[in-house]
Amino acid sequence: MKHNGSIELFHYWNRLRSGRRAPKRTEIEPVDIKALLADTFILERDTRGEAVFRLAGTRLCATFGRELKGFSFPSLWREKDRRLVARLVFGVFQSKSVIVIGFDGRSQNGRSLEFELLMLPLDGGIENPRAMGVISPAEKPFWLGTDPINDALIDSVRVIDPDREPMFLKNRPSVTVPPLVPSERALAQPVGNLDGARRIRHLVVLPGGREK
Repeated sequence: MKHNGSIELFHYWNRLRSGRRAPKRTEIEPVDIKALLADTFILERDTRGEAVFRLAGTRLCATFGRELKGFSFPSLWREKDRRLVARLVFGVFQSKSVIVIGFDGRSQNGRSLEFELLMLPLDGGIENPRAMGVISPAEKPFWLGTDPINDALIDSVRVIDPDREPMFLKNRPSVTVPPLVPSERALAQPVGNLDGARRIRHLVVLPGGREK
């Protein structure tokens, strides 16, 4: 995750779940993420089994130039990517996967902008799977919100295991690194039983060389 919105929402979700696969949808408190609400969304599965927007922030709706509530999530994407998006959302619903998607958004007037999308699972019960997420632009040009994004092309996809990946650095054992500069005590130690050897600072010089 590169964008502050994705990172902040992930940490909020991770705190709420407290070791579970996902927090319950009823645990989400909008006031806790009020700075993100304009760019966040919640997905649900409709009677056809398709992922649709249950809720969508105002800035997100302006970005795509329409009210997204009830709108098909995969249909935001270029046709060749829709099947992949549908499979990814299914993984979030069923397997409680965490998904990060980088995509290129193309506007009605041919402008282009990079976005990052984070999708997080919510526990709504077997019959009512939910997902929440946020879509963050790489930058905020003057035209964003007035020239709607009407085409989205996936650049990258990453599936994250939240139970393992954040722990990698925490679980990594510390490694003791010897000092590069020797201590005075080490310098004062005798060389040992090496005839003719002499110490120059932290180096031991042994007699030898080519015979003439």
